[in-house]
Parts: sequence; structure tokens; C-alpha cells
Amino acid sequence: MNGSMTDQPDILCIGSVLWDVIGRTPRRMDVGYDVPGRITRLPGGVALNIAMTLRRFGLRPALLSAVGQDAEGEELIQACTRMGLATDHIYRSADLPTDRYMAIEGGNGLVAALADAHSLEAAGDKVLAPLMDGPLGTSALPYDGAIALDGNLTEGLLGEIARSPAFARADLRVAPASPGKAERLIPLLTHSRATIYLNREEAGLICLTKFETAVKAAKALIARGAHRVLVTDGGESAVLADAEGLLERTPPKVLVTRVTGAGDTFMAAHIAAELAGTARDAALDQALQAAAQYVAGESPA
Repeated sequence: MNGSMTDQPDILCIGSVLWDVIGRTPRRMDVGYDVPGRITRLPGGVALNIAMTLRRFGLRPALLSAVGQDAEGEELIQACTRMGLATDHIYRSADLPTDRYMAIEGGNGLVAALADAHSLEAAGDKVLAPLMDGPLGTSALPYDGAIALDGNLTEGLLGEIARSPAFARADLRVAPASPGKAERLIPLLTHSRATIYLNREEAGLICLTKFETAVKAAKALIARGAHRVLVTDGGESAVLADAEGLLERTPPKVLVTRVTGAGDTFMAAHIAAELAGTARDAALDQALQAAAQYVAGESPA
């Protein structure tokens, strides 16, 4: 365990904590293109992206993940600590390397990406030990705060979370991490305390169909037994569906300068607003505004 925090965290962020290697160019790209651009390496991963945004909203997040004891892992833990994120509960493996994510973004959006989260998957339930066997909670005394959870965990582990009494009282906020991992969320879809954040494509993969709008996607997920869902669709409408009905909002129009991390920013901003007691419609507006500022390059990467 590394890092420290004197106060109890406001929210736990469970999932990928890794290095993002992002290549960006303003030029349009297709398969086989070779163009000038900029390559950056930044702390990333869905759980970490969410935690960083929550921190900017004044919350105190704690990370639960797997990070290697290699040089990249030490550097990553130090970066997280400098940002004010609690790393005490991260599983540090001597045998597993620190995970990485690599993406290419062109003027036409995300061209391709690879997520190497094999160490997180290999760590398995060791990542959840602080919630299952203390110090954050146990099955007998479950954690009752907010948890942001990403789909980089294995389907088996997500299924265990869906069934475990240790998570029965938590305010679960769940994201698939990528379209390729959307189906991993199926065990959590009907969890009575889960809010599922996903885009229109990911909703289609879960429902084995293709939706024309976020509204249709949200309705289909509720029909499948989802407790609460928030479906985004890029620059088109975002829809919140729950027991109170459907709430639809259109994001601000901005010039897109980056894509990776936008969904995580949206989710974190929405969580922060709701934890602050913001009204349902205003919370969705705040999330859309934060995501728009992010993709326009007006907020920190």
C-alpha cells in the first residue's frame, strides 16, 4: 500500500489506473495513415480519469486498482498522490507490470485504441479486498458510500460485485470502459443501486441491436430491467432514465480537440453534481457542460 489520506474518502473509484499514451493530430486519419502529430503520456485509465475529475470538483476519491511495483508503477502512484488521490488501497503486485492504454486520435475522432489492462484482470479479487475484508467494508458491515466502477474488471468479478453483500448498500456508478467491454456490465444491469453510464453504441451491444437515438437505447435498457441508466451520444442528446422517467438534454456545440477521457469526465461531473445534492436536470446539464469543455480542450487533460 502507498499514499495516505487523513480523512475518509468521499467516493471509491474501482478499475483501471494506468498510463495513457495518446497520439493526436488535427489531420483526418484512416487505416495506414502516417502523419505528423503529438504523442503524450499521462496518468489515465477509466477509474483514474473519473477520480481526477472528481478531485477537480472538490471531492476526495480513493483508488482501488492494481499497479505494478515497477518503475512505471512507482511514477504513477507518485503522480496520483500529487493530485490528492488516495492510493492506500491499491493492490501493488511484484509480478505484474503496470497497465497501459494507447490511442490514436485524428481530426475525425478516435482512429484506434488498445487497452492493456491485463494486470488488473490478473489481480482479480485482490483489488476488492479492502471492501470485502476491511478496512473499507465487509460483507457483514458493507460500505454504504458512492463507488465508481469500470468495466476493465473481468465479467466474473463484476458478477461477484453484483451478488456480493459487501456492495449491497453502495451507490454504484458503473461505466463499461469501452464498447468492447460493454457486455461485461450485464450482471450489474439490474442491480437495485446501480446507475449505468454508457453511450449509444455500448447500449446496442448490451441489447444486441442498433439504436438510432439515445432515447430508444435508454428505454430498451429500462425494459431489460435496468434500475437507472444514462446514455450519451456524442454531440447528440444525452438521456437519463430511471423511476422518475426520461430526461433528455442536448450538449453544447463545441470544436472537438480530443476524445479520450470525455466519457469519464461526463460521468464524474454527473456524480459530483448528484453527491452535492444538485437537482436531476441541473446535474445532467453540469455533466454535459464539463464534457464539452473537456473535448474543446478548455479543462485539464
